[in-house]
Amino acid sequence: MGIEFLVTSFIVTASPGTGVLYTLATGLSRGFRASIVAAFGCTLGIVPHMAATIMGLAALLHTSALAFQIFKYAGVAYLLYVAWSTLRESGTLKVETEGEEHSAAKVTVTAVLINILNPKLTIFFLAFLPQFVSTDEAHPVPRMLELSAVFMLMTFVIFVGYGLLAAAVRDHVISRPRVLTWMRRTFAGAFVALGAKLAFTNI
Repeated sequence: MGIEFLVTSFIVTASPGTGVLYTLATGLSRGFRASIVAAFGCTLGIVPHMAATIMGLAALLHTSALAFQIFKYAGVAYLLYVAWSTLRESGTLKVETEGEEHSAAKVTVTAVLINILNPKLTIFFLAFLPQFVSTDEAHPVPRMLELSAVFMLMTFVIFVGYGLLAAAVRDHVISRPRVLTWMRRTFAGAFVALGAKLAFTNI
Protein backbone atom coordinates (compact mmCIF):
# COMPACT_ATOMS: atom_id res chain seq x y z
CA MET A 1 0.00 0.00 0.00
CA GLY A 2 1.67 3.17 -1.20
CA ILE A 3 1.75 6.67 0.18
CA GLU A 4 -0.12 7.79 -2.94
CA PHE A 5 -3.18 5.78 -1.91
CA LEU A 6 -3.11 7.17 1.64
CA VAL A 7 -2.69 10.77 0.50
CA THR A 8 -5.46 10.47 -2.11
CA SER A 9 -7.78 8.81 0.39
CA PHE A 10 -7.11 11.54 2.94
CA ILE A 11 -7.90 14.29 0.46
CA VAL A 12 -11.12 12.58 -0.63
CA THR A 13 -12.37 11.83 2.88
CA ALA A 14 -11.40 15.18 4.39
CA SER A 15 -12.99 17.22 1.60
CA PRO A 16 -16.39 18.64 2.64
CA GLY A 17 -19.27 16.60 1.30
CA THR A 18 -22.65 15.30 2.38
CA GLY A 19 -21.19 12.96 5.01
CA VAL A 20 -18.98 15.64 6.50
CA LEU A 21 -21.88 18.11 6.62
CA TYR A 22 -24.18 15.62 8.31
CA THR A 23 -21.54 14.65 10.87
CA LEU A 24 -20.86 18.32 11.66
CA ALA A 25 -24.58 19.07 11.97
CA THR A 26 -25.05 16.09 14.27
CA GLY A 27 -22.09 17.08 16.45
CA LEU A 28 -23.39 20.63 16.76
CA SER A 29 -26.94 19.65 17.58
CA ARG A 30 -26.61 16.43 19.57
CA GLY A 31 -23.06 16.23 20.86
CA PHE A 32 -19.97 14.14 20.33
CA ARG A 33 -21.52 10.70 20.95
CA ALA A 34 -24.16 11.29 18.29
CA SER A 35 -21.51 12.54 15.87
CA ILE A 36 -19.64 9.24 16.32
CA VAL A 37 -22.85 7.42 15.39
CA ALA A 38 -23.19 9.67 12.34
CA ALA A 39 -19.57 9.02 11.36
CA PHE A 40 -20.16 5.29 11.71
CA GLY A 41 -23.31 5.49 9.59
CA CYS A 42 -21.55 7.46 6.85
CA THR A 43 -18.72 4.92 6.87
CA LEU A 44 -21.21 2.06 6.71
CA GLY A 45 -22.81 3.73 3.72
CA ILE A 46 -19.58 3.14 1.80
CA VAL A 47 -19.99 -0.65 1.96
CA PRO A 48 -22.64 -0.96 -0.81
CA HIS A 49 -20.52 1.15 -3.16
CA MET A 50 -17.46 -0.93 -2.36
CA ALA A 51 -19.40 -4.15 -2.92
CA ALA A 52 -20.90 -2.85 -6.16
CA THR A 53 -17.47 -1.95 -7.47
CA ILE A 54 -15.84 -5.24 -6.53
CA MET A 55 -18.76 -7.25 -7.92
CA GLY A 56 -18.79 -5.26 -11.13
CA LEU A 57 -22.22 -3.71 -10.53
CA ALA A 58 -20.75 -0.23 -10.82
CA ALA A 59 -20.31 -0.94 -14.53
CA LEU A 60 -24.11 -0.90 -14.82
CA LEU A 61 -24.30 2.65 -13.50
CA HIS A 62 -21.39 3.65 -15.68
CA THR A 63 -22.90 2.25 -18.89
CA SER A 64 -26.63 2.60 -18.28
CA ALA A 65 -27.82 6.19 -18.42
CA LEU A 66 -31.28 5.26 -17.09
CA ALA A 67 -29.94 3.38 -14.07
CA PHE A 68 -27.57 6.22 -13.26
CA GLN A 69 -30.31 8.86 -13.61
CA ILE A 70 -32.72 6.95 -11.34
CA PHE A 71 -30.06 6.46 -8.68
CA LYS A 72 -28.86 10.04 -9.03
CA TYR A 73 -32.27 11.68 -8.64
CA ALA A 74 -33.11 9.46 -5.67
CA GLY A 75 -30.01 10.92 -4.05
CA VAL A 76 -30.98 14.46 -5.04
CA ALA A 77 -34.46 14.01 -3.58
CA TYR A 78 -33.05 12.72 -0.30
CA LEU A 79 -30.58 15.59 -0.01
CA LEU A 80 -33.42 18.07 -0.53
CA TYR A 81 -35.40 16.26 2.16
CA VAL A 82 -32.44 16.54 4.54
CA ALA A 83 -32.17 20.24 3.71
CA TRP A 84 -35.87 20.76 4.45
CA SER A 85 -35.70 18.85 7.71
CA THR A 86 -32.64 20.88 8.71
CA LEU A 87 -34.63 24.10 8.40
CA ARG A 88 -37.34 22.75 10.69
CA GLU A 89 -36.99 22.95 14.46
CA SER A 90 -37.36 19.18 14.65
CA GLY A 91 -34.91 18.54 11.84
CA THR A 92 -31.22 17.72 11.55
CA LEU A 93 -30.04 20.73 13.54
CA LYS A 94 -32.44 20.42 16.43
CA VAL A 95 -30.33 21.13 19.51
CA GLU A 96 -30.83 18.59 22.24
CA THR A 97 -29.58 18.55 25.80
CA GLU A 98 -27.54 15.67 27.09
CA GLY A 99 -30.50 14.38 29.06
CA GLU A 100 -32.67 13.96 26.01
CA GLU A 101 -32.69 10.59 24.32
CA HIS A 102 -32.33 10.42 20.59
CA SER A 103 -32.55 7.36 18.43
CA ALA A 104 -29.07 6.27 17.42
CA ALA A 105 -30.74 4.12 14.80
CA LYS A 106 -32.34 7.18 13.18
CA VAL A 107 -29.01 9.01 13.01
CA THR A 108 -27.33 5.90 11.60
CA VAL A 109 -30.01 5.30 8.96
CA THR A 110 -29.90 8.93 7.82
CA ALA A 111 -26.10 8.83 7.58
CA VAL A 112 -26.13 5.52 5.69
CA LEU A 113 -28.75 6.77 3.21
CA ILE A 114 -26.82 9.99 2.61
CA ASN A 115 -23.84 7.99 1.38
CA ILE A 116 -25.72 5.14 -0.29
CA LEU A 117 -27.81 7.49 -2.44
CA ASN A 118 -24.76 9.04 -4.02
CA PRO A 119 -23.84 7.35 -7.31
CA LYS A 120 -20.71 9.50 -7.53
CA LEU A 121 -19.25 7.40 -4.71
CA THR A 122 -19.70 4.20 -6.70
CA ILE A 123 -18.20 5.80 -9.79
CA PHE A 124 -15.37 7.08 -7.61
CA PHE A 125 -14.62 3.56 -6.36
CA LEU A 126 -14.78 2.29 -9.93
CA ALA A 127 -12.14 4.80 -11.00
CA PHE A 128 -10.18 4.93 -7.74
CA LEU A 129 -9.52 1.40 -6.54
CA PRO A 130 -8.26 -0.14 -9.82
CA GLN A 131 -5.45 2.43 -9.94
CA PHE A 132 -3.91 0.87 -6.85
CA VAL A 133 -4.30 -2.78 -7.87
CA SER A 134 -1.55 -4.11 -10.07
CA THR A 135 -2.61 -5.72 -13.33
CA ASP A 136 -0.55 -8.78 -12.44
CA GLU A 137 -2.06 -9.00 -8.93
CA ALA A 138 -2.67 -12.70 -8.17
CA HIS A 139 -5.61 -12.00 -5.85
CA PRO A 140 -7.19 -8.66 -6.85
CA VAL A 141 -10.39 -9.03 -4.80
CA PRO A 142 -8.64 -9.40 -1.39
CA ARG A 143 -6.39 -6.50 -2.37
CA MET A 144 -9.40 -4.31 -3.19
CA LEU A 145 -11.05 -5.30 0.08
CA GLU A 146 -7.88 -4.36 1.95
CA LEU A 147 -7.71 -0.94 0.27
CA SER A 148 -11.41 -0.36 0.85
CA ALA A 149 -11.05 -1.21 4.53
CA VAL A 150 -8.25 1.34 4.89
CA PHE A 151 -10.36 3.95 3.07
CA MET A 152 -13.32 3.26 5.37
CA LEU A 153 -11.15 3.41 8.51
CA MET A 154 -9.70 6.73 7.38
CA THR A 155 -13.23 8.01 6.67
CA PHE A 156 -14.41 7.07 10.15
CA VAL A 157 -11.41 8.62 11.92
CA ILE A 158 -11.60 11.88 9.96
CA PHE A 159 -15.37 12.16 10.39
CA VAL A 160 -15.03 11.58 14.14
CA GLY A 161 -12.51 14.42 14.12
CA TYR A 162 -15.07 16.66 12.45
CA GLY A 163 -17.64 15.58 15.03
CA LEU A 164 -15.27 16.38 17.89
CA LEU A 165 -14.66 19.84 16.43
CA ALA A 166 -18.39 20.49 16.10
CA ALA A 167 -19.14 19.22 19.60
CA ALA A 168 -16.41 21.48 21.01
CA VAL A 169 -18.26 24.62 19.89
CA ARG A 170 -21.70 23.20 20.61
CA ASP A 171 -22.21 25.16 23.84
CA HIS A 172 -21.55 28.42 22.04
CA VAL A 173 -24.16 27.51 19.44
CA ILE A 174 -26.76 26.54 22.04
CA SER A 175 -26.30 29.80 23.93
CA ARG A 176 -26.80 31.87 20.77
CA PRO A 177 -30.15 31.15 19.08
CA ARG A 178 -29.39 33.57 16.25
CA VAL A 179 -26.16 31.70 15.46
CA LEU A 180 -28.09 28.43 15.44
CA THR A 181 -30.66 29.88 13.04
CA TRP A 182 -27.99 31.01 10.60
CA MET A 183 -26.15 27.69 10.90
CA ARG A 184 -29.37 25.83 10.18
CA ARG A 185 -29.87 27.93 7.06
CA THR A 186 -26.25 27.47 6.04
CA PHE A 187 -26.38 23.69 6.39
CA ALA A 188 -29.71 23.54 4.55
CA GLY A 189 -28.25 25.66 1.75
CA ALA A 190 -25.18 23.43 1.60
CA PHE A 191 -27.33 20.29 1.27
CA VAL A 192 -29.34 21.98 -1.51
CA ALA A 193 -26.11 22.99 -3.26
CA LEU A 194 -24.76 19.44 -3.05
CA GLY A 195 -28.08 18.13 -4.37
CA ALA A 196 -27.91 20.57 -7.28
CA LYS A 197 -24.32 19.55 -7.99
CA LEU A 198 -25.36 15.89 -8.00
CA ALA A 199 -28.33 16.66 -10.27
CA PHE A 200 -25.99 18.03 -12.94
CA THR A 201 -23.52 15.18 -12.64
CA ASN A 202 -23.17 13.00 -15.71
CA ILE A 203 -21.69 9.56 -16.03
